[in-house]
Amino acid sequence: MTRPPRLAVVYDDGAVSPGELGVGLAGTADAVFLVPDSPHVAAMRPVLRQLGAVHGLTGDAARDAALVRRLAPDAITTFSELMIRTTAALAEAAQLPYHRPATALLLTDKTLQRAALRRAGVDDVRHASLASPADWPAALAAVGLPAVVKPVRGAGSRHTHPVYEEERAARLVAEVFAGLPDAPPGVPRLVVEELLTGRPSGPLGDYVSVESLCGADGVAHLAVSGKLPLVRPFREPGRYWPHHLAPAEERAVLDLVTRALGALGVRHGLTHTEVKLTPAGPRIIEVNGRLGGHVNGLARTACGVDLVRAAALHALGRHPGVGRLRPGRVHFQHNGLAPTEPCRLLGVHGAARVRARDGVSGYRVFARVGQRLPGGVMTRELDVVWGIADDHDAMVRLIRGALGELSYEFGFADGPRTVAAADCGAWQDGAARPPYDAPAGRRDADARDDVTPR
Repeated sequence: MTRPPRLAVVYDDGAVSPGELGVGLAGTADAVFLVPDSPHVAAMRPVLRQLGAVHGLTGDAARDAALVRRLAPDAITTFSELMIRTTAALAEAAQLPYHRPATALLLTDKTLQRAALRRAGVDDVRHASLASPADWPAALAAVGLPAVVKPVRGAGSRHTHPVYEEERAARLVAEVFAGLPDAPPGVPRLVVEELLTGRPSGPLGDYVSVESLCGADGVAHLAVSGKLPLVRPFREPGRYWPHHLAPAEERAVLDLVTRALGALGVRHGLTHTEVKLTPAGPRIIEVNGRLGGHVNGLARTACGVDLVRAAALHALGRHPGVGRLRPGRVHFQHNGLAPTEPCRLLGVHGAARVRARDGVSGYRVFARVGQRLPGGVMTRELDVVWGIADDHDAMVRLIRGALGELSYEFGFADGPRTVAAADCGAWQDGAARPPYDAPAGRRDADARDDVTPR
C-alpha cells in the first residue's frame, strides 16, 4: 500500500499558528514537525503533537540533515522567518525543493538583500551595515539623515527606529547594540538605511505588501494588501483587501516585486514583499521568503482561500489552485498594539459593543489579563477586530467607530491608566499621531461588556 505524502514543516514562532496549520494541512499530507528548542515551541509542542509527529532539531547541521534524510519527507517548508535558513539547509541535504541556501541568506540578511537589489538595478536605497557602534560615523557618511536603524536579521519592527539628529542617533545606535544578541567580531548586526518618505495617502497607509507564489512557471502575484497607517515608529496595526491603488501604480508595484524576486534568486514557494509608495514611485522595503503574518486569515475570510494549504500543495509539487485574490468588498483586520512603555494588561473593555457594530465580523483578544508587556518598539498585538465594508472610506469609518467603543487598562510604573483604543492607534482626527499620548480615559465600573481575556 502506498503511503500518503509526507510534508516536513520546520516550525517556530512565525506567520502561521498551529491551529492554522491543522486546518490548512488537513487532507494534504502526513505532517512531521521539525522544531528547535525555543520557548515558543515548548508552549506549542502539545498542540503540534496532535497534528503530527514532532522531532527536535539539535542545531548541528550534520545531525539534523541525517534526521531529515531518515524521515524521508516528500517536501519541506516553513512559515517562520526564524527558520528560513535552517529549512534551506535541510532541503539541500534532502534534495528537496525550497529556497537555495544562498537565496535564504539574501532573504534573511537585510544588508545582503539591499546590496543584491542594488547590483541588479532593482532598487538603490542607500544603506550601510554596522558590526559595532564604532561603525556609526562611516554609516552616517554613507547614508545621511534621516535614516532607519534596524537589525540585520529580525521581524516585527524589533529594534527598528527612525533617526533624524546625529547626536541622538549615535546614542540610539549604542542602546540598540546593547540589546542585540552577541555576534563574532566584524559580523554586521545593524543596518542603517535611507528613510523612505511615502506619498500622501490620506487615512490609509503609504505602503503595501505583495503575496507571490514562485515556481517553475515563474512568479504569480496572488494579492496586494493595503495597509493601515503605521503607529510610531514602524509598528503595523492592520491590513485590508482589496488595495486602494490605481491600476498604473499596481502594475508598477508588481513589476518591482517581480524584479526583486528575480534579483534574489527566489524560485520556489510563497513570498511576502513590502513596498513603500513614494512620490517618485514604489520602493522596496524588504522581501521575505515566507507567507506574511495574518495574511492567511485575511485570505480565508475575504476569499475562502487557505494559503497554508496552497503552500503545502505547492511544496508537494501539486497545483495549489490559487489565482489572483481580490474580493468584491473591502475586508480588513485591525490590531491594537501594546504600549512602548513596559506595563501589565489589567483589562480590556468594550468588546461586546465592538462585536455588535454593523460590519464587524469578529473581535478577539490575544493578550491575557495580568500579562506583562515588555514595552519597546516591536509590533506586539493585543487584539484583532475584523470586518467588511463596501469601500475604503466606509472601512475607515467602521474601524474608527469600533475603536471608539474599546479601551485598555494598563498598569504602568506610575499606576493604572485606562487608554481609549482610538487614542493608541494610527488615526486621530484623520491624522497619524504617536500612541498613548492622549489623556487617560475613564473606566466605567458598571460596564457590562468588559471582558477578561483567557
